Amino acid sequence: MTSDPMTIVPVILSGGSGTRLWPVSRPERPKQLLPLTADETMLQLTAVRMQGFASALVDHPILVSNAAHAHIIDQQLQQSGITDYQVILEPIGRNTAPAIALAALEAKGDKALLVMPSDHVIADLPAFHEAIARALPLVAKGWLVTFGITPDGPETGYGYIQMGPMCGEGVHQVKRFVEKPDVANAERMLAEGNHAWNAGIFLFRADAYLAALEKHQPDMLAVVQAAMAGAKRDCAQIFPDAMAFHACPSDSVDYAIMEREAQVACVPVSMGWSDVGSWDSLHAVSARGGDENAVRGDALLLGAHNCLVHSDGPRVTLVDVDDLIVVVSHGDVMILKRGESQKVRKVTEALKAIAAATVTN
Repeated sequence: MTSDPMTIVPVILSGGSGTRLWPVSRPERPKQLLPLTADETMLQLTAVRMQGFASALVDHPILVSNAAHAHIIDQQLQQSGITDYQVILEPIGRNTAPAIALAALEAKGDKALLVMPSDHVIADLPAFHEAIARALPLVAKGWLVTFGITPDGPETGYGYIQMGPMCGEGVHQVKRFVEKPDVANAERMLAEGNHAWNAGIFLFRADAYLAALEKHQPDMLAVVQAAMAGAKRDCAQIFPDAMAFHACPSDSVDYAIMEREAQVACVPVSMGWSDVGSWDSLHAVSARGGDENAVRGDALLLGAHNCLVHSDGPRVTLVDVDDLIVVVSHGDVMILKRGESQKVRKVTEALKAIAAATVTN
């Protein structure tokens, strides 16, 4: 039996290591802990995302994070006026399925877990809240629900969800999950019209998730249970037993659970969503002037168009250039063509190789 009204626990996943938005985002302070799209950090924006939701009770949030970020997370939540929360600090990252299991064990019972990555942008909160309200009747019956973003182009950087027949008002049964496609398959799915981008946002009851984990990933569940049974607690902070958790298999919730369960539904929604996975996507969601330039920090742009400038100090001057990304942070300067920001990964890999060679020599 579920409680009436249903209680929602926001579960915020904040384990990212910070490489795709280098040099601003780094392992010691990844993008979710940075003010990239507003004066608040992405974590702070996520933590207040359920304020004003009227269709269910909203409990205090549970965050699952890297232990190295404990202090800054506490600091940022308190700056946002959030004083009632819990932070589960993983001794090592084991992907999203175990992270959600930690939160489900802490939440207990039939509370609904709203699982949200801490580094996403959602511009239209009313649309997000309405989508959650549409999902709640199925969640109360034990369904696992994911939120699919209505695609606006043949994006190859996201996984897709193929939606089947309706199983509720504005809700579809999931037919299958699709890996990140090539351009031809992305265009085909867009033309078919029954596909959505997989945003990695989920809503399900804690007990339903743990039951699915017991069915499909019993070893993972046993290890997580042992880690939480031996957890140490210090005020809002929860430290799962490190020795137990190190033995946990690593897997995403999509592979471990969502692709294996039968009662999985998708709520398609258009809500101004972005995972801000690159400097190009940050440009797309940033406020831009008449020349389509997005600027954060001190910059002078003369005759420049479609550029992104992000500087933590030195003034950046661009004259008569188009389609550039210029980032100045922590003494590093990076310049690349707009549309090529996925190559930042090559930069971080090259820097690691240089550092390793320096140590060797």
